[in-house]
Amino acid sequence: MTRAPRILLAGGGTGGHVYPAIAIADAIRALEPEAAIAFAGTRDHLEWRAVPRAGYAIHPITVSGFHRKAFFKNLSFPWKLARGFMQSWSLVGDFDADVVLGTGGYVSGPVLLAAHYRRRVVVAQEQNAYAGVTNRLLARHAAQIHIAFPEARAWFPKEKCRLSGNPTRAALRAADREAARARLGVPSGAQVLFVFGGSLGSQAINQAMQRHVAALLQHERLFILWQTGPMYYQKLKAAAPTHARLRLVAYVHRMDEAYAAADLVLCRAGAITCGELLVTQTPSILVPSPNVAADHQTKNAASMAQQGTALTVKDEDLDEAVCVHSVALLMDEKRRAAMRGAAAKAARPHAARTIAEQVLLLAGWEARTNGAEA
Repeated sequence: MTRAPRILLAGGGTGGHVYPAIAIADAIRALEPEAAIAFAGTRDHLEWRAVPRAGYAIHPITVSGFHRKAFFKNLSFPWKLARGFMQSWSLVGDFDADVVLGTGGYVSGPVLLAAHYRRRVVVAQEQNAYAGVTNRLLARHAAQIHIAFPEARAWFPKEKCRLSGNPTRAALRAADREAARARLGVPSGAQVLFVFGGSLGSQAINQAMQRHVAALLQHERLFILWQTGPMYYQKLKAAAPTHARLRLVAYVHRMDEAYAAADLVLCRAGAITCGELLVTQTPSILVPSPNVAADHQTKNAASMAQQGTALTVKDEDLDEAVCVHSVALLMDEKRRAAMRGAAAKAARPHAARTIAEQVLLLAGWEARTNGAEA
């Protein structure tokens, strides 16, 4: 009897790498409940907490990034790389993976390389318009490379690329607008501006909001949902005005409801955020963070703007974005409708399932299914 597919996933460091991997794993399990699924990760990063919470086993791999500005920190890099490769070699063999999927981050490197040399099928998923170093280096070993932005094709062999989109949570598409607004306390007929700077918050966005929030609230129809990030919340709570149309929170736990309630979002341009904006068809003003590797958020925002789904501004123009562009867009229903339409065309809401199907097919799942049906 042919065994069930065995899929090993590697991706870590940040939520942008971890959560797409979990979404793909969930889709694999939904398609083939008998599939064996495991993760590779590092003990000191997000994946070590997030993956077990999602119900999957995770195996430790020793790896670290290369420090460009602090050379002395790289003295242990060759040793860690060698150890990580040997751990990956053992894991790929012991788990006996049919397909190894990498979603980026340092841990993907040794795991996908070991999979290649052990003659297992390698698949990569790239979240950003500007491809990460790990995926670029390993692209030649991959059978498929699933990308979320058309611009990412420039970094990979064209024949391997599949424009699948970024995996997002199914709950984002199910939220009810009126129920979400009622839960947030949004007055009838109000227009909602949702402001956030990622899960940790953005100092630049928070400072711009602090300067202009009082002026924004003078617009009688404007309701503001402002996620500050945990480390900024207490200071901003003390400084911000108390107002019935201002909802100041440290963290939004129900992003599905926040997007459903919003007429306009002002935020950073992380890959997963961009995917969520497309899937929820939410007009946005994107302010790319200048403090990320290879300035990839600027490329993400440029792609969104090119597709007509967002307006993009730089950090130095945040004051104008907050007090001018946000108000102008909220008053321009026709332009926001055009943005929603463009997002509907660009969105790939079933990205996780699309990638999961391909991974299973590469593991021989189609042959077993057809055989069973015959």
